Amino acid sequence: MRAVYTVILFIIGLFMGSFYNVVGYRLPNKMSLIKPNSHCTNCKKELKWYHLIPVFSYLFLGGKCAYCKSKIGIIHPLVELITGILFAISYYSFGFTWSFGIALIISSLFAIIIVSDLNYLVIPDEILAVAGSLIVVFNFFNLGFIGVLKSIGCGLIMFIVMFLIMKLGNKIFKKESLGGGDIKLMLVLGMTLSLAMNIFSIFIASCIALPISIIILLKNKDNIIPFGPFLVAGNLLVMFLKLDILDIIKMF
Repeated sequence: MRAVYTVILFIIGLFMGSFYNVVGYRLPNKMSLIKPNSHCTNCKKELKWYHLIPVFSYLFLGGKCAYCKSKIGIIHPLVELITGILFAISYYSFGFTWSFGIALIISSLFAIIIVSDLNYLVIPDEILAVAGSLIVVFNFFNLGFIGVLKSIGCGLIMFIVMFLIMKLGNKIFKKESLGGGDIKLMLVLGMTLSLAMNIFSIFIASCIALPISIIILLKNKDNIIPFGPFLVAGNLLVMFLKLDILDIIKMF
């Protein structure tokens, strides 16, 4: 049954990824999540249901709108696929537990931020508020009252840590090094891991971001590199690998 549930979660993730594409596009553009119905952003024509099948519709349509033939960004099917994979890994790693629920929340946050931060350099406050609230609820049932207070405290500490990193980066580079959204994002992510593992997740995020940033900046020095997706990726990696401080010590 575990394999069956993993496949089911993958399929659910694909469809949720399609929705997260919409959320990541509409919220930064101050649009309603309900109206209008899904449509081509170029010709504005409403899409049929069979145009909205995750990943497969993109492949069948050759990556183009069914009406005006304008190109559909590769980011859309990638977000759907990534969400499906992360949902499946979440179940495979944690089963149907409270930790599984938190993994789904962070995976969903990752999918939305990929769209919003890469395209608009925005991490919507609404998404952070919803994700943060859900994490508090899940932590309460999983860890109890004292446990949830500790997790909130950890999130607040990480908020301060990111704020100090931003101030230091601004001073070194003489320009904005981190956005306010990254700092608020770390408040949410900070509630999911221990303090030591949160610090380590930032280190992992930096290691992932560095080579990618160098490649992008070599092509275009004016590009701004969004750090939000890397922060979430680092958090998910630590979460799925179930690392703790003893594991890190053994590495060195």
